[in-house]
Amino acid sequence: MMSDGRLAPGDLGALVREWRTRALLTQEELADRAGLNVRTIRRLENGALRRPRSTSVRLLIEALALDRAEADLLTTAAAGRAPREPPSGAPRQLPAALAGFTGRDTQLRRLDGFLRADPDEADATAVVAIAGPAGVGKTSLAVHWAHRAARHFPDGQLYVDLRGFDPSGTAVHPSEALRGFLTADGVPPERVPAGTEAQSALYRSRLAGRRVLVLLDNARDADQVRPLLPGGGTCLVLVTSRTPLSGLIAHDGAHPVLLDVLTPTEAQHLLARRLGPRRVAAEPEAVAEIVARCARLPLALAVVAARAAIRPGFPLAGFAAELRESSGLDALSGHDARADLRSVFSWSTNAVSPAAARLFRLLGTHPGPDTSTAAAAALAALPLAEARALLAELADAYLVVEHAPGRYTCHDLLRGHATELARIHDTEQDRRSATLRVLDHYLHTGRAAAALFNPQRTEPALAPPQPGVSPEPVPDYAAALAWFTTEHRALLAAADHAVRTGHHRHAAHLAWAVSGFLDRRGHWEDWIRCQGTALTASRHLGDRALEADAHRNLGRANARLGREDEAYEHYHQALELYRRIDDLGGQARTHTNLALLLEQTQNHAEALSHALQSLSIHRGLNDDGVGHANALNTVGWCYALVGDYRQTLVHCQEAIVLHRTINDRDGEAATWDTLGYAHHHLGNHRQATTCYQAAIRLYRELGDRYYESLSLIHLGDLHNGAGAPTTARENWQRAMHILTDLNHPAATDVQARLQGAVETTPSTTTR
Repeated sequence: MMSDGRLAPGDLGALVREWRTRALLTQEELADRAGLNVRTIRRLENGALRRPRSTSVRLLIEALALDRAEADLLTTAAAGRAPREPPSGAPRQLPAALAGFTGRDTQLRRLDGFLRADPDEADATAVVAIAGPAGVGKTSLAVHWAHRAARHFPDGQLYVDLRGFDPSGTAVHPSEALRGFLTADGVPPERVPAGTEAQSALYRSRLAGRRVLVLLDNARDADQVRPLLPGGGTCLVLVTSRTPLSGLIAHDGAHPVLLDVLTPTEAQHLLARRLGPRRVAAEPEAVAEIVARCARLPLALAVVAARAAIRPGFPLAGFAAELRESSGLDALSGHDARADLRSVFSWSTNAVSPAAARLFRLLGTHPGPDTSTAAAAALAALPLAEARALLAELADAYLVVEHAPGRYTCHDLLRGHATELARIHDTEQDRRSATLRVLDHYLHTGRAAAALFNPQRTEPALAPPQPGVSPEPVPDYAAALAWFTTEHRALLAAADHAVRTGHHRHAAHLAWAVSGFLDRRGHWEDWIRCQGTALTASRHLGDRALEADAHRNLGRANARLGREDEAYEHYHQALELYRRIDDLGGQARTHTNLALLLEQTQNHAEALSHALQSLSIHRGLNDDGVGHANALNTVGWCYALVGDYRQTLVHCQEAIVLHRTINDRDGEAATWDTLGYAHHHLGNHRQATTCYQAAIRLYRELGDRYYESLSLIHLGDLHNGAGAPTTARENWQRAMHILTDLNHPAATDVQARLQGAVETTPSTTTR
């Protein structure tokens, strides 16, 4: 440094050389990347070029990928000016930086963006609100960045822990924080005025025109923060809080920086920084389990890392097992309240209203991955508007996250905390009643949606919902499809939960409600899972009708996935149970299913025999419902497979009339496909095209992607046989897209068609 305050000639070169080396670039590579002459780079680094052009400086900043702070430093050095020297006695209150900080690159870049190139031109203090749930690392991020940016604030850095969520319940009053700031800035204690307003005025006066960073940690609300905001535009304020500080954002122009749990990669890097990369790399499975069971929450990971660090000879698998075998929170407890997950979470739950705390506890008993406002209302027996307000309060406290409009979730550790609190504060009867209410909510809403989804299905008789349960309105088919699309994971979880909690009839009926959607949308593995739950429940109840239905649906789901042996076994068990209880309708439907299964295995004659048995039973029952109509179509399909297309037309034309009479669009679509197949093989190209297109249109309207793909295959086969290979490929490509998306083995057959490896006329693609 020269005596007049300018940089010495070598300082600029040292900066360029340091950053070039960091970027692993040679002088030639940097010159090429920046679009400069290599001689310019050499002259910069050896001090011969003291005042480069501003365009050259800009090109170097881009080529070296400098952040805002580094860019400012390079610009200052290139102008021959020294960075501003901090005045003696400026407050330096930042806590010690956290060793091993990692990740949060996106948030750090966002914070860098608040460093102004010329703060003297700003007319207001920049306020940044870092918000997120307990244990997510808000303070660590703020302190880490504050140290990184400290040189931009040579007039000082002020810090206060406002203890907004302290277990003592005593938050720091703004007057107390102001008194601390003023005395740290050199105001004698006896000269600090009385009263918050006077203190705040003096504080703003002293910081006016100065470059000071103010870190307000753990704020409770906007009112606690406002008196601590400097008045001019040369300062920057960082605020951390477990609430979103919406008022500070809306009325004071604060910029939100929201923190969530770490990504899996960031979580592993955190462990590696704390425990060493070799130890972490040696046990990847244990590390992955620790990350998952800690819910990627930085505080939880830090607690586990601390325990592992003081036991360097212990395998990490042991710590993973401890988390697995305990409640999670048990393995994350300790004597230090700030590193005890229960204590840290409790500071947040103690800060919300009693009604919100009760809802939070009950949410721990909710079975699904997330919950809607309506389901939460049923869980707590609350009016919808009240539940919505309480969920908003919990979201503001980061005890839940609204991850989609009207849908709330929380990570597993918070869910475990909620469950523990429910056991402490709510009676067993209270918890059981909440469980029954939410099961009733899903069952009765699901029944209404299923009735629109497949109006021809026989609905089970249900008891009225519990008091406090108002099923969601499902006005039409589109609403039913949307509801199932959103809620089917919750329905599967609810069915499993119903079995575990002894509500077996709810479990069986929930499986019934969701089955049609799972089949139509191609979620066959989920269908098998939920029907397995229904089978367990029906056996516990001793209800052979429900058991037979579960076996039949398990047969259908396995058949969809090409697991013929499993499907055949379930169908025969269903048939035997239907015979024992003298359920002729169930027997007839199972014969229809067996016919379609045998068609898949090319046993066409036996398939026709089962189809005719089904039709005979339905005619004997004088049943003009969906089972009879489906039997007619299945007989027609089986006749087509044995080459009797005239009989196909006879039976399917009768089926079309019946399907339309009972408004069975599923069955109508299937029958149009069969008619298309028959006309195709009778050489009636135009009629076949019309029938296939009618089937495709109906399947698309119904959202039945699998059967839409089969009709597309058939239409492609028709065009291919008629000498229109381009149109054929278009239809096969559409079918291929659906089947690939569904991960269905039939995609292999379509791929063979597209590659020209199979003869496609006549088509024998199964349905």
